[in-house]
Amino acid sequence: MDSSDLYHVKQQFFLGAYKTLADLTLPDPNSLDYAHTLLYKARALIALGQTQAALQLLSGAPESVSVKAASSLARYTGAATSDTTTKESALEELRDLSVEIEGDDVEGDERDKAFVKVLAGTAFAHAGEIEEALETLGTDTEDLEAVAVIVQIYVSINRPDLAKKQFERSKRWAEDDLLLQLIESVIGLATGRDGYSNPSSFYTEQLANPSLSSPHILTSRGVTRILRNEFQEAKSDLEESLEQQKDDAESMAAYVVAGSLGAVKKPEAEELWSRMSSKHSDHPFVQDVAQKADIFDQAVAKFTVPPLANSATA
Repeated sequence: MDSSDLYHVKQQFFLGAYKTLADLTLPDPNSLDYAHTLLYKARALIALGQTQAALQLLSGAPESVSVKAASSLARYTGAATSDTTTKESALEELRDLSVEIEGDDVEGDERDKAFVKVLAGTAFAHAGEIEEALETLGTDTEDLEAVAVIVQIYVSINRPDLAKKQFERSKRWAEDDLLLQLIESVIGLATGRDGYSNPSSFYTEQLANPSLSSPHILTSRGVTRILRNEFQEAKSDLEESLEQQKDDAESMAAYVVAGSLGAVKKPEAEELWSRMSSKHSDHPFVQDVAQKADIFDQAVAKFTVPPLANSATA
C-alpha cells in the first residue's frame, strides 16, 4: 500500500503534472518513499525534455534495475534524432534489463521490475518496435501502468478494439482508481463513443481540482472539444496550456487544428502553422502534412494543362 504522499505523486504523474513533479522536494533519503518518488520525478523531467537534469538526479539514486532503466530512457529520449548510435545503445541497455529482471538475483523489488517493463516498453514503442514493446509489457500483465502504455500503443496503431479488450480485462482485477479512468478516457477519445462525453467529463473533473496544474490535461480537454466541434472553447484551453508550457508540441499541434477549423482568422492560423512547422519539424503532424504536400506536387508535375481553346470567329 502506497503512502498518501507517494499516492499523490503517482496521480500527479499520471495526469501529466510534470512541472509540479520536476519542482518537487524529495523526501528524506531514509524514507520508504524516497526511491520511488525520485523515479517519478526523473520520469517527469524526461517527459519535459530535461533529460540531463533527469540523469543528474538518477546518478545520486540507490542502484536498482529501475534506476538503470530510467537512465537508459533518458539517454534514448535526449539523443538527437540523427544520433542513432546513442539511441540504439540505450535500447540495448533496456533489452538487457528486461532479460535481467527475469532472473533471481535482481537489484530491486517487484515494483522495480514493473518499472523496467513500463520504461522499456515506452522506449521500444517510441522507436517503432511495436511487437517488442507489447512483448516486454506483457499483454496479460496485471500492472495497471503497463496496461496504460499498452492501450496507448493500440490506439496509436488504430486498434481501439484491442485497447478496449485490455481495459475490460483490467476492470476484473484493478481498483477503480484514477489511472483506470484515464485509460477509459483515452479509449473514449479514440472511439468517439457517446459524443466523447466520458473524456470530456473526466478532464473537466480533473481540472476542477485546485491542487492540480497540468497543461497536459488542458490539452486533452482541448482536443476533446475540437472533436465535439467546440472550437472556441478548445482555443481557450489550448491557449491556457501554452501559457503554462510554452511551445509544447502537442498543445501547438492541437491549437493549429483548432485555428484551421475556425477558432482564429486565416492569417493567424497560417502564422500558427508556420510556428509549429519551424519549432517542431520532426513532429508526426508536420511530417504528415509535408509528405502529403510532396505527393500533391508530384501529381501536379505529371499533369499537363491543355491549351485554352480559341473562340471561333465569325
